Amino acid sequence: MTSDLQDLLQRALGSAYRIDREIGVGGMSTVFAAVETSLNRHVAIKVLQPELAAELSTDRFAREVRLAASLQQANIVPLLSAGEAGGFSYYTMPLVEGSSLRALEASGVPIPPHEAISILKDVARALAYAHHAGIVHRDIKPDNILLSGGTAVVSDFGIAKAMDIARATGSADYTLTSPGSSLGTPSYMAPEQAAGGVVDHRTDLYALAAIAYRALTGQPPFAGGEIAETLYKVVHTRPRRPSLLADVPPELDLVLAIGMAKNPAQRFATAAELAEALEGVFSGTLPEGVFERGRSLEHGGAWASPPRASTTRLRR
Repeated sequence: MTSDLQDLLQRALGSAYRIDREIGVGGMSTVFAAVETSLNRHVAIKVLQPELAAELSTDRFAREVRLAASLQQANIVPLLSAGEAGGFSYYTMPLVEGSSLRALEASGVPIPPHEAISILKDVARALAYAHHAGIVHRDIKPDNILLSGGTAVVSDFGIAKAMDIARATGSADYTLTSPGSSLGTPSYMAPEQAAGGVVDHRTDLYALAAIAYRALTGQPPFAGGEIAETLYKVVHTRPRRPSLLADVPPELDLVLAIGMAKNPAQRFATAAELAEALEGVFSGTLPEGVFERGRSLEHGGAWASPPRASTTRLRR
């Protein structure tokens, strides 16, 4: 099937691109490595899944992608183009040689703190830049965090918003519980996003905190057999205390209690604040106010499990 799709797409794109191979399949798109022939430039072509593309206005989608393409920052994979050919809706970006955070996490073993913090700081830089420009990612997840040359870069900025705006009629049955929905990925969705509420930059901050939880403990904060079950847990339940899952400082409980607060107003205000607090966990220098804020949220029931007896007294 993939070979057939590659052949059909190659014929539709003609000589503009030379498609080399498939490099990934997800709920939202199939990704191919290709060469943009006019510039001899290696690119990734993401072809939207047919059931998703069918409900989009191609013109609106392309227009929103052009807006997102204005983001130019070292930790952001830029969008190059978007279009439609032969019934295929697609967009392109530079091909990043390397792996992804998802592949790094695949073993289920926590990532060494110094390595995880370096990755999270890179993602925070990307988010800070995009948020300053008024663009919210909406689907921060390990798959969209690419690792190359010792640097983490974030892909697919603007795609989720572009898909939401470009939905032509709303008649297609493509909802929050659909795998790969442009509205987000369940394990990393903020409660307000899972409940269909207002999305802003604090939604991305929640996702970054949830990714930190997974990277530093080896387990996602929420997981269920069905997507709807995971979404229910995100909205209505509390995750386990991070320090009970891995050998991490108890201060991580405080930082992630703020980063993953159910109420967006209780989270960190910026990605830079969250990254600074995460770094402070392992350097023993929590930023001012984090201890008190985290403690307050813990007393309010941030976690489903109490602290270990040995961690009831934290460094300040």
